Amino acid sequence: MEMTELKFTFRNKRILIAGDTGFKGSWLSLWLKDLEADVVGMALPPLYEDDHFNLLALDRLIHHIDCDIRDYSSVEKIFHDFEPEIVFHLAAQALVRNSYETPKETFDTNISGSVNILDMCSKTASVRSLVYVTSDKCYRNREWVWGYRENDELGGNDPYSASKAAAEIVFSAYYESFFKRQKHMGTASARAGNVIGGGDWSKDRIIPDCMRSLTEHRPIRLRNPGATRPWQHVLEPLSGYLLLAEKLFLDPEQFSGSWNFGPSADSNKTVRQLADEIVRVWGKGTVLETSENNAPHESHLLQLNCDKSRFCLGWKPRWNFEEAVAQTVDWYHNWKTKEQSVLDKTRSQIRQYREMKND
Repeated sequence: MEMTELKFTFRNKRILIAGDTGFKGSWLSLWLKDLEADVVGMALPPLYEDDHFNLLALDRLIHHIDCDIRDYSSVEKIFHDFEPEIVFHLAAQALVRNSYETPKETFDTNISGSVNILDMCSKTASVRSLVYVTSDKCYRNREWVWGYRENDELGGNDPYSASKAAAEIVFSAYYESFFKRQKHMGTASARAGNVIGGGDWSKDRIIPDCMRSLTEHRPIRLRNPGATRPWQHVLEPLSGYLLLAEKLFLDPEQFSGSWNFGPSADSNKTVRQLADEIVRVWGKGTVLETSENNAPHESHLLQLNCDKSRFCLGWKPRWNFEEAVAQTVDWYHNWKTKEQSVLDKTRSQIRQYREMKND
């Protein structure tokens, strides 16, 4: 199915996005708004003044409610008042390195907060489709060269990865205990590779680090240059989430389960290759490799097998590595020069992605 056809599915649907102030959540919220959906978002307030949510003035476009998903009564009230038909759960403590500094917050948010979302979905009769987003880091990383499949072992050595593996186990328990009996509702977990794109200012992530350095005329410093990741533009997994939500809505029994969304194998690049490509597209800059004493462990090699999504959903990536980087750098360049408003630039990239033919 072409992305341009999704409007017929989402128009006028009541859609709840947990985590709308986050990087992926803000892009998804705008995309759904432009598909004429009735969108309500719930999340903690944005962390930074230049967060994508703020730059879009998204609170003027959708109905946003400040909410900590760890607070069951707040989550319950939003579900009760809004009666969503489709739910996207993206709210999380999403940073590996931060999870070493705040392990309890990471586990509380990514496990207990997710339980609250699942519990309300199971108790809210209006819900027809749930896309429950975790991470590619939910897999027990064996540092092997082939991609992880949806039925591979879950696990994690750091608090973030462990919390996402646990969130998957919780989802499976809710599915087997409750959702499987609710024939009107489709539920699925979604596991995506590393995303890049405009509007991300998170601490200790490669794109924000590169852009801060380039705009401030400082060298880009890489702490783990040889690590390989499945880089993809943020619109890639979001297109998968939207397609999956539609399939779950229309045929719950067939499409419930777990799904990977990642780039083709040739987009699995090292951190150094990504930084070098960013500098090339930006037009100037330098890259330095540095080392950290007692740095927290991060996996070296990680990639996904997305055959299930490709053959069963008809989903596949549209932008290769070079195009993903070009679109990302173009967004930040526009942010710096103010040639277009952030809203117009973001919308134009969504429109360009939607209108691209999926050959």
